[in-house]
Amino acid sequence: MQRPKIPTLLSAFITLLNDRLGETIVFPLLPFLLDRFTKSGSTLGLLAGTYAISQFAVAPLIGALSDRFGRKPVIITCVTGSVVGLFLFALTVSIEWQNLLPAWAASLPLLLLFTARVIDGLSGGTAATATAVLADISTPENRAKTFGLIGVAFGLGFLLGPGLGTTLAKFSVTLPVWAATAFAISNLVLVICVLPETHPINARSALPKKRELNPFTQLKLIIINPVIRRLCIAFFIFFMAFNGFTAVLVLYLKQAFNWTPELASLTFVVVGLVAMVVQGGLIGPLVKKFGEWRLTLAGIGFVIVGCLLLTIANKSNAIQAVFIAVAILALGTGLVTPCLRALVSRRLNSSGQGTVLGSLQGLQSLGTFVGATAAGLSYDLLGPKSPFIVTTLLLIIVINLVLGSDYYNSKKPILT
Repeated sequence: MQRPKIPTLLSAFITLLNDRLGETIVFPLLPFLLDRFTKSGSTLGLLAGTYAISQFAVAPLIGALSDRFGRKPVIITCVTGSVVGLFLFALTVSIEWQNLLPAWAASLPLLLLFTARVIDGLSGGTAATATAVLADISTPENRAKTFGLIGVAFGLGFLLGPGLGTTLAKFSVTLPVWAATAFAISNLVLVICVLPETHPINARSALPKKRELNPFTQLKLIIINPVIRRLCIAFFIFFMAFNGFTAVLVLYLKQAFNWTPELASLTFVVVGLVAMVVQGGLIGPLVKKFGEWRLTLAGIGFVIVGCLLLTIANKSNAIQAVFIAVAILALGTGLVTPCLRALVSRRLNSSGQGTVLGSLQGLQSLGTFVGATAAGLSYDLLGPKSPFIVTTLLLIIVINLVLGSDYYNSKKPILT
């Protein structure tokens, strides 16, 4: 590893880890944190969706700003917003509102929680910009391997976050949120002091017109492109399906099997271990041997198997079935996430990486909003297992889209 790359990789990695820890420390505890405010799957799904749709609204702007002004100032701004959003969330769940509010203002805590998620979402370009940093310092040939750092951060976040959250929750159920806020502050200090600028001035592009910063306009630009259209639609549907059912997974484990926060959190530890092994150590050799296209298809197949296992879980076999299912799910998403991104990224020239990767983040955010909201409604109206069944059907569509992407007939990167 070249010594000048070490501060860059460290800063990008910690930023990606912060993006994950902000979710995984709190996420396994969320139904328990919200228990005194709501027990609705629809509300839980909408809360997850609020973050995602806010992120979607600004994704093109964040990507364009990083292409125009550089990666570092954009990451600093985004991490600052993450600090503010997490602090407001932590403060809201820490206050004993029933002793302060009259009955007519009982919905104020939920309003503040949604506001915190909006703030965190509007500044949620950390992952996309950190991904652009990794693209800046890598070649097309080793990009999938470099993007494996995203998976390592993802896996480590799932490993450390639930374990730390569960440990701290033994003292106070709100303490994990304060820990996430403290880590975000540390991330902010790191990127200010250590992260170098990776996007040189001579490679920067002018800001697009205002209408082009409309998130739907940006999505249209990549969707109408015949070279990457099917892959981008597959990317959207995959995250709509996967993030949809995961938004209600902990609520399902809590209500269907009476699982405790500790047991529910262990499932995320398993996800973290598997994702770290796959994306941290295996993804490079696997890509060389099989290619991103085949690994994407295999990963989707693993996710389908994991979803089907969750539907057959019952109280007598819940522990075995759920832990096997989440391990398979982690293996699948560990393959799909870097490989599907790399399939799109390999067709882009260097000057457009920030904008298009920002648009991919927008697709992921829009998919999460639609998926989480729909999964919450499905959970309440059609039953707790319905989100897993719907996910399976959607992933079959994703397989067809990837199969039809005509990857091997497209040898040249697209100029954006």
